[in-house]
Amino acid sequence: MPVQSLKEIVDRSFAERYGVPAINVFNDLTLEAVLAGAVAASSPVIVQTSVKTVRSIGAGLLAAMWQELTRDIPVPVALHLDHCPDRAVITTCLEHGWNSVLFDASELPVAENQRQTIEVVAEARRYGAHVEGEIESITGVEDDHGSDEESARQSLEVQLGFLRETGVDVFAPAIGNAHGSYKTTPVLDGERISQIVAAHPVPIALHGGSGLSDEQFRDLIARGCAKVNISTALKERFMQSELAFLEDARTQEKWDPPSLFRSTRDDVIELVVGFAEVFGSAGKAG
Repeated sequence: MPVQSLKEIVDRSFAERYGVPAINVFNDLTLEAVLAGAVAASSPVIVQTSVKTVRSIGAGLLAAMWQELTRDIPVPVALHLDHCPDRAVITTCLEHGWNSVLFDASELPVAENQRQTIEVVAEARRYGAHVEGEIESITGVEDDHGSDEESARQSLEVQLGFLRETGVDVFAPAIGNAHGSYKTTPVLDGERISQIVAAHPVPIALHGGSGLSDEQFRDLIARGCAKVNISTALKERFMQSELAFLEDARTQEKWDPPSLFRSTRDDVIELVVGFAEVFGSAGKAG
């Protein structure tokens, strides 16, 4: 099954009310393991890269790894640039084959955000790519982007005007969610999603998915969250897995890097399969 567009993947999940894991990778191991987890779960998956990852690895190398690893993949997959305020990085990624981007101009006034988002949508369309938009910053810092200060929430009228004028394919409203690890149990305003979807049926992206309960995931997905972002949970699983393995290696005085990589890979695959099962995307690859 070839790489699919973001729109193909989320339009189906939105219509059928399941969530597609959208997982931020940061090296070759996590990229391969996330794809392997999607195959194991027979689930579509959206592989995401942060601006920090694009800059540290390079768009060309990331694109080459993506092309090689997805050449004969049997599940629907898309490559997405997450939270990018830098128009130049968006252009670079589109040129290298990313098929969707989140243009994050949420720190700008809504009118300027909307003006530039219209331009980004037009640019993406020239590459056959799609765009996620947002006008409210999601609380929390992730990969050097964001703020711990919660932004002002916009009215439903402003949100709908942004959707109509920009034509974005996915929308990410703030509902009390946050990037990073939650310090307390979040109180989420799912009704905001229901109101947006009722007035303008558009697939919703849920940011700050790491740390939400299964019940919260299921409720928000039922309301229209078709794309569920996971970043911190993968970083934590990756580093905790490697730490546990290395502590055991030190105890046993056995130093074998390939065994470390296999162990970490298995843990990442397990994480992806678990999310696919909770989000309802497992078995939806056909």
